[in-house]
Amino acid sequence: MSELGRCVIAFSGGVDSAVVAAAAARSDRLRGGPASIAVTAISPSVPQVQRDIAARVASEIAIEHVCIATAEMSRDDYTKNDTRRCFFCKQTLYGALRKVAADHGGLPIASGTNADDLGDYRPGIEAGRQADVATPLADLRIDKATVRQIATFWELSVAELPAAPCLSSRIAYGVAVTEERLRRIEQAESWLSQRGFSPLRVRLHDGEMARIEVDAGDLGRLVQQPLLSAIRSHFASLGFRAVTVDLAGFRSGSNNQLVNLMLPK
Repeated sequence: MSELGRCVIAFSGGVDSAVVAAAAARSDRLRGGPASIAVTAISPSVPQVQRDIAARVASEIAIEHVCIATAEMSRDDYTKNDTRRCFFCKQTLYGALRKVAADHGGLPIASGTNADDLGDYRPGIEAGRQADVATPLADLRIDKATVRQIATFWELSVAELPAAPCLSSRIAYGVAVTEERLRRIEQAESWLSQRGFSPLRVRLHDGEMARIEVDAGDLGRLVQQPLLSAIRSHFASLGFRAVTVDLAGFRSGSNNQLVNLMLPK
């Protein structure tokens, strides 16, 4: 981070961006110059709980924290939700960050992309490359496990926080992203989280069908009465027309397994 200098960090509050922000803050203090800026997007696809976490972690790190509204929901190429959705989301985000960077003298932008991300289907990484976004973790070949070790060493509260991709990632490709669907997913996940399920995902498929993923060890509890009936009733009140439970349990990025993707070489 010392080579990058003062920068604008794409800051979700997750462990990856938290480690980048903490490294930048430490580097800034050693350098004695102006401080870097952690920027969090405000969007219907970012749940309120994640925004609260970002604010708390920025306070822990003692870094300037700015929240900005992003406009990806106004883009048809985003809301149509094909396999390039993440590219258009990140393109919009980095465009907004570029304005913040320009307002502070043209600062570089950094993200929390780690080495493991490079082996997954992540069109958002392409958007970052096009926008000249620095990826210090990936450049140093720091993987997720090492990121968590660093976060633990620095006593960051999110060291073991499960990954929390945007709510749009819960919607099956080809099903349009709408604010109503995002609110419904957020409310459904919050309801399950309050009942002790973590990690979890509520994924939305065509026909307003919910597919619940919880840790494999929690599947038995999920389908026990009276909870099962309560889930069916509550999800119906939110607007889901059908509810299913994924017997394979929680898998990050499982929607990618349901489409035939040609991964970039």
